[in-house]
Amino acid sequence: MAARMRIAVLDDYQQVASGLADWASLDADTVVFHEPFAGRGEVVSALAGFDVVVAMRERTPFPREVLEQLPDLRLLVSTGPVNAAIDVAAARELGITVCGTGYFPQPTVELTWALILAAARDLPREAVSMGSGGWQVSIGTGLHGRTLGILGLGRIGSAVARVGQAFGMTVVAWSQNLTPAKAAEHGVRAVTKEQLFADSDVLTIHLVLGARTRGLVGEAELGAMKSSALLVNTSRGPIVDEAALVRALHEGRIRGAALDVYDTEPLPADHPLRSLPNALLTGHIGYVTRELYELFYRDAVEDIAAFRAGSPVRVIS
Repeated sequence: MAARMRIAVLDDYQQVASGLADWASLDADTVVFHEPFAGRGEVVSALAGFDVVVAMRERTPFPREVLEQLPDLRLLVSTGPVNAAIDVAAARELGITVCGTGYFPQPTVELTWALILAAARDLPREAVSMGSGGWQVSIGTGLHGRTLGILGLGRIGSAVARVGQAFGMTVVAWSQNLTPAKAAEHGVRAVTKEQLFADSDVLTIHLVLGARTRGLVGEAELGAMKSSALLVNTSRGPIVDEAALVRALHEGRIRGAALDVYDTEPLPADHPLRSLPNALLTGHIGYVTRELYELFYRDAVEDIAAFRAGSPVRVIS
C-alpha cells in the first residue's frame, strides 16, 4: 500500500489555515507550522520527509541549497502567482513542481491608504490618548491639494492613484520604464525620479523587488524629500535603505514613515524602527484578509489534488 502523502503548511501565524480550506479532502497527513523558522537549517530539519510544502508568500525562502536538502519534496505550492523567494529553476532541475494560487491586489491598496490616513492624521497617538482618558493631542495634515508621489505605477500603484485623485490630490509617478503616455492613461503625471522625491507630500512605493530596485530609496532620495513628507512602503522592505531611513526619521529629516515591510521579517523585537515615534509600523499585513486567505488555501488544496492526479495546475515556470 502506498504511503500517505505528507503535507506541510508553513507560517500560519494567525492559526487560521486549518479552517479556511478542506484539507481533509486530500486524505493526507497535514501538519501546520505556526512559527517562523529560525534559519535554513531549521527549515531543512523541520521539512524532512514531507512530499508537499505550502508556503505563505515569501515568509520562508526556498533557495537551491535548501531544496537540495529536501529529497522527498515533490510539490511546492506558493500562495500567490509568483514567489521571488523560491528558486524555481533549481526546483525544476530537482524534479520539484512549483505551483501558485490566485491573488487579488485590493487588500494591499486598502492597507496603503489606511497607513497614509493614519500617519497623516496621527491616529495612533489619538487612539492611545482616548484610551487613557485624554482628548486631542495632535494636529493632523490634510491630503486635499497635496501631492501624492507613486514609485511604480503598476496594478497596485495605479489603484492607489485613483484613491488619491478621489481625495483631491495631485498624483505624480516615476519608475524606470514609465512613459508620460502610460501615466496619462491613469490621469497621472510622469516626472523624473528627482522631482518625485522633491515634490511629494506623500510618497508611496509599489515596485517589485529586484536588482534594479533593491536600495533604490537611499540616503540621497530621502535627503531630497520635504521635511513634512511621509514615506509609505507596502511593497518590499529592501527597496528602501533601512539604515538610511532610520537615520532620517531619528533626525527628523522627514515627518514620518508608514511601513508594512522590512529587510528582516518578522521584524526583530529590538529593531530601532520599533522605538521611533514617527514610524507607523504594521507586520506585513497588506495581503492579510480573510477573503484572500480563503482563496490562497482553497487553491492550494486544488493544486495538491491536481498534482496527485497527474495534472498539475497553476504551475510556476
